[in-house]
Amino acid sequence: MKKAILFLLLFLIISAAVYNLYPEKKLPANTKIDYIIVKKSDRKLLAYSEQKLVKTYQISLGDSPIGHKAYEGDEKTPEGVYTISAKNPNSGYHKNLGVSYPNAKDIAKAKLLGKDPGGDIKIHGLRNGLGFIGKFQRFFDWTNGCMALTDSEVDELYTSVKTGTRIDIRP
Repeated sequence: MKKAILFLLLFLIISAAVYNLYPEKKLPANTKIDYIIVKKSDRKLLAYSEQKLVKTYQISLGDSPIGHKAYEGDEKTPEGVYTISAKNPNSGYHKNLGVSYPNAKDIAKAKLLGKDPGGDIKIHGLRNGLGFIGKFQRFFDWTNGCMALTDSEVDELYTSVKTGTRIDIRP
C-alpha cells in the first residue's frame, strides 16, 4: 500500500512538472498583434494579426469574473471595447499592458451607484518573484479584475502589441 501511494505521489509530481515545463507554441517572430478578443467565460485571450488569429492564450481573471466591472473592488474584469493604453516594463506583476478602462460609460454607471469606477485594469504576468508558478496560475481566478498570463506569455504580447491596439472583452 505504501509503495502504491509513493508511486502515485511520484506520478503526480512528475506530471505537474511536465505540465508546467512543457513548452507551448510561441508567437511567430516579428508578429504584430493589432486586435485582441478576450472571452471571459472561456478564460481565453485571442490575439489577431491582420484579421488572422495567430495565438490563443489561457488566462486567469478577477476573483469574481461574471458580469461587467461596475466599481473599484468588485474584482470583476470589465466587458466592452477598450484599447491597450499603456505598457509597463517595471510592473509589480512582471510586465503589463494597460487597458483603457474606465471609459465615460463606465464612469457614469459607477457614479450612479455612488462608487469609484476603479482603474488599473491590466494584462499582466505573475507577481514578481513568483514566476516559477508558471501555468499553474491558470487553475484559479486570482486577480482583482485583470487578465493574467504566464510571464513568458506577457513577454510575447508586450513585444507584439502597440498602445492603441483594440481589445474587445466579452462575457
